[in-house]
Amino acid sequence: MATTPAPRVLISDDLSPAAIAIFKSRGVDTDVKVGLSKDELEKIIGDYDGLAIRSATKVTEKVLTAASRLKVVGRAGIGVDNVDIKSATGRGVIVMNTPFGNSITTAEHAITLMLSLARQIPAADVSTRAGKWEKNRFLGVEVFNKTLGVIGCGNIGAIVADRALGLKMKVVAYDPFLTPERAVEIGVEKVELDNLLNRADFITLHTPLTEKTKNIISAEAIAKCRPGVRIINCARGGLVDEAALAEALKSGHVGGAAIDVFEVEPAKENVLFTAPNVICTPHLGASTGEAQENVALQVAEQMSDYLLKGAITNAVNFPSISAEEAPRLTPWVKLAEQLGWFAGQLTERPIRAIRIEYVGDVGTLNVKPMTAAAIAGVLRPSRADINMVAALVTAKDQGIVVEEMKSSHKGAFESYVRFTVKTDEYERSIAGTVFADGRPRIVQVRDINMDFEVTPNMLFVRNTDKPGFIGRFGSLLGEAGVNIATFNLGREKAGGDAICVVSVDEPVPDKVLAAVTALPHVVRVRRLKF
Repeated sequence: MATTPAPRVLISDDLSPAAIAIFKSRGVDTDVKVGLSKDELEKIIGDYDGLAIRSATKVTEKVLTAASRLKVVGRAGIGVDNVDIKSATGRGVIVMNTPFGNSITTAEHAITLMLSLARQIPAADVSTRAGKWEKNRFLGVEVFNKTLGVIGCGNIGAIVADRALGLKMKVVAYDPFLTPERAVEIGVEKVELDNLLNRADFITLHTPLTEKTKNIISAEAIAKCRPGVRIINCARGGLVDEAALAEALKSGHVGGAAIDVFEVEPAKENVLFTAPNVICTPHLGASTGEAQENVALQVAEQMSDYLLKGAITNAVNFPSISAEEAPRLTPWVKLAEQLGWFAGQLTERPIRAIRIEYVGDVGTLNVKPMTAAAIAGVLRPSRADINMVAALVTAKDQGIVVEEMKSSHKGAFESYVRFTVKTDEYERSIAGTVFADGRPRIVQVRDINMDFEVTPNMLFVRNTDKPGFIGRFGSLLGEAGVNIATFNLGREKAGGDAICVVSVDEPVPDKVLAAVTALPHVVRVRRLKF
């Protein structure tokens, strides 16, 4: 019996030897090749299932195109600016980061820079070493009782706020995703951005770089700040308009700045380097031994869990699936994909909306992967390259509204999933469940009860329930040499709509399809492929 080959991971940036040991101890073949050029990476990436990186490796669209078997990119750190997320998502590649491994280190660096800025420590150090003893020149300010404005109050921002509260500062926070309850919990005042700019003595940034946050500290924003404000950025380059900040430092409107991240890195030249009252560090936010070790170990564990168990943790482009829930979820994810795929092949009108109902115990599971699988299935007839990772984004781009519903109500089955497609002309549903043997089954089509398993080649026939149809239909397939594996029937009522779903060994030829369509009482025929 052939054994499944071990997954292969390429480590293209410096990672702790302990991380390499984790990969190998888990049974993952690992190659370490640091410092590859773009061409070198593109040449070999097709041999790997996983790619472990830091910030040096650029995972571009060209690299991803060459990565024919790549399943996961793991970034040891929080920022994924060096990964083309859109291209990875389109190709079904999971992109993971380690958002918590360097949180404390980054927060501490922000606090360190704030205190250094308040007391002009770097400039005082240089002056003293030069023998000048300029005690009166370096008049600092206390942080006690000052207001700290935190832009972005997620994990790192909340830690910074906590440390600032320990210094007896007042903390105001701007973050659209910060709930009032969470603000109370961490002891900050939730405010709008303009309010923060008007009130803060110190401003620290801890938000991702997006289209909405790029240059969030712009010339206009700086103009709204109180004179003498001090600005700290340990988050991402591009959050601050560097030229505008340099001008404000020269005019004195901004009293000082401490910058750890730059729009272009490595920053060998920058307009801020010649501005007054600036502390610059070379992206040191995560640069402690503890943080580097933590993120390396985390990315190795996460990537191994995904490649070996299907568990997804800290993915930036797909819902998380724990190692514990992955085995239980797998048959339900398969069922959801089959429901969507079945419905997609029967839907000939543009889809406007999709409703997925999780009824019974299945609703207590992590339904996000099921929803992604179902959407991938329904889009597959029109997008053969679609995958679970890209499905929800693609549906949104096409203007399809996706609705999830959960219900504890139980009918004939303890758990089932109902998938409903809505077009401008009609609404159609299909439902399925997973039996005790772990095998998904379709149990209802168009509100007609049925019971069948999805197979690679099937034939769907809707007809009027009249005597003689089954005999003529079966004879036609037999005469054409089409071997029937299973034959499933259901009807709305006697003499009403009926459905026949047949599993066959080979795809039904066009000639046979036309002959079935021509049979009396046949309303619709569809060849299904899974």
